[in-house]
Amino acid sequence: MKAVILAGGEGRRLRPLTNDKPKSLLVVGGKPIIDWQIEWMKSYGVDSFVVSAGYMKDALIGYLGTGARLGIELSFVVENEPLGTGGAIKNAVSALGGTEKFIVANGDIITNLDLKELIASCKDVASVSLSPLKSTFGILDTDGDKVIGFREKPVLKEYWLNAGIYVMSKEVFGYLPDKGSLEYDVFPQLAKKGLLDCMKYGDSYWRSVDTMKDFEEVGVDLNNNLVYE
Repeated sequence: MKAVILAGGEGRRLRPLTNDKPKSLLVVGGKPIIDWQIEWMKSYGVDSFVVSAGYMKDALIGYLGTGARLGIELSFVVENEPLGTGGAIKNAVSALGGTEKFIVANGDIITNLDLKELIASCKDVASVSLSPLKSTFGILDTDGDKVIGFREKPVLKEYWLNAGIYVMSKEVFGYLPDKGSLEYDVFPQLAKKGLLDCMKYGDSYWRSVDTMKDFEEVGVDLNNNLVYE
């Protein structure tokens, strides 16, 4: 099975770390984010990857090379200007060839979610992985005007966020913009037509490395074997 890794973003909230390298090459837990992603997907039988590169593309292409070091088939597509997540996938259509189904992953995600479940859930045009929302603040439980308890940054399992890992069928190509996002331009159309599936991962590890805080915390989790055991 093939996978597209969207690794073209600038990672502005991670500066100065991203001043001289793309976000996907930031080292967490002893190796670059993109290595963790490829190794995780390989464990589920993914052996062919398309990397969408933009910001500091030469560094990413130079690091990954032919993919032989990681034991994968690898090709690159280049965004000469930011295309958004939807446009980036459309830019990769030729590299995907006649693939019936393929995986898409944002290039800043560290997770151990079960890809087999996500693949099986895609019965229509696309399926979205969902992770429960973790509050960034402590929460107080109240009864009238009395505080009766505290919960420090709880996981809010009644709310689900887009985990940035998708399975798509080739039918999605007809919905992709030349420039635009999956989240705002593609998925709402599919949802309205009943063509967007989902898979909920209530107990899987999931983090997006967006900020310095994320970077530091994910590194600790990886070093403590809290992600891949």
